[in-house]
Amino acid sequence: MCGIFGIYDHPEASNHAYLGLYALQHRGQESTGIVSSDGKHLHHYRQMGLVSEVFTKDLLRRLAGRNAIGHVRYSTTGSSELKNAQPFVVDYANGTISIAHNGNLTNASLIRSELESQGAIFQSNMDTEVIVHLIARSKGKTFLDRLIYALRKVEGAYSLLFLTEKEMVVARDPMGFRPLILGSLKGSPVIASETCAFDLIGAKFIREVEPGEVLLINEMGIKSFKPFPHRPLRQCIFEFIYFARPDSFIFNRNVYEMRKSFGAQLSKESPAMADMTVPIPDSGFPAALGYAAQSNLPLELGMIRNHYVGRTFIEPDQRIRHFGVKIKLNPVRELLKGKKIVIVDDSIVRATTSRKIVRMFRNAGVKEVHVRISSPPITDPCFFGIDTPKKSELVASSHAVDEIRQFIHATSLNYLSVEGLKQCVRGEEENFCYACFTGDYPYSGLKK
Repeated sequence: MCGIFGIYDHPEASNHAYLGLYALQHRGQESTGIVSSDGKHLHHYRQMGLVSEVFTKDLLRRLAGRNAIGHVRYSTTGSSELKNAQPFVVDYANGTISIAHNGNLTNASLIRSELESQGAIFQSNMDTEVIVHLIARSKGKTFLDRLIYALRKVEGAYSLLFLTEKEMVVARDPMGFRPLILGSLKGSPVIASETCAFDLIGAKFIREVEPGEVLLINEMGIKSFKPFPHRPLRQCIFEFIYFARPDSFIFNRNVYEMRKSFGAQLSKESPAMADMTVPIPDSGFPAALGYAAQSNLPLELGMIRNHYVGRTFIEPDQRIRHFGVKIKLNPVRELLKGKKIVIVDDSIVRATTSRKIVRMFRNAGVKEVHVRISSPPITDPCFFGIDTPKKSELVASSHAVDEIRQFIHATSLNYLSVEGLKQCVRGEEENFCYACFTGDYPYSGLKK
């Protein structure tokens, strides 16, 4: 789960890349980078940290040129350190290329081992670097030919942006795991992981980059290619559940409306006798709205989030119990005391955070805590760009729902069913990947 942004032929390319990445910050907070091209040379800067912390006006001024791509990183393969920050910039026999990747290549380690046995030297431990090596080894005449050769050898999820001295190339894997959107800013082509990046800079939505499509963008305009065999769509359903911003339009649907529909369906499946519905900020809000409306329960902001929490904070010398959760969330005691509540959240992974949240409600005097989760139990890890733990660390892989309920000390616990999830995308049920809930992976042999 990373965020990528690109803009071609605009006088303020780097500034717009900065703003686009700022809008996509929710997709990755570990590192960020921008690469620009002035038609002759690539200029680049990458650093650990948030977009607003890394880039200054002076830095952006040094990223000269009318073309730029950028990246915000959330690591799924490769350690969280500067050498793995993107976009990568590489000099090779045919010039300089830069690459930004959202997704995860499932056969990267196998290809890497083969390349290393043939003498290849890798600069990072990112799966993305495999693509660069394959491009360099291709005998294709053009960069596009070499890229298509490379992508025919990889499997898994990829939404990709490439920048050379004069061209930008866009590619999305044939199964369409991750979103990728094409827009326009006063005639300049714009590419982003989500439409919320377009909204910030005033760009117009044109369409989604199609699964299996490669776009060549240069001074001649935009040219589309579809060089790969057709594969069934497997768009990531978790983009709707958690990752994408609610104000984005991806996979031809509005994220906010999808989350509301998950909550409404959850209410149909698992109603509760309670006084109010309480969302867990912030990702639980849309689902809680849907749940409350469907069940005719008042929606109350019984849990408040501190939005000014940075990546680091100073803990007290004598450690406060559950300090990490308490610094972000705090219940409204006067509202909750003596009440029966339904709390709505998007997912449970290890259940440790849910346990702390329920305890906070109990300590605030809540009489009953009914937990409702707007996704099915996560039983299997993701291999397509989401950093889920190993199967052994996923609580639902080894514990029944009632065992999880007892662990988190909830009065009741219910999840949205897989069938209910599919009901919410009715008409396109087969176009989504549900592997983290079912273990039914699009590629065989994937276990963790």
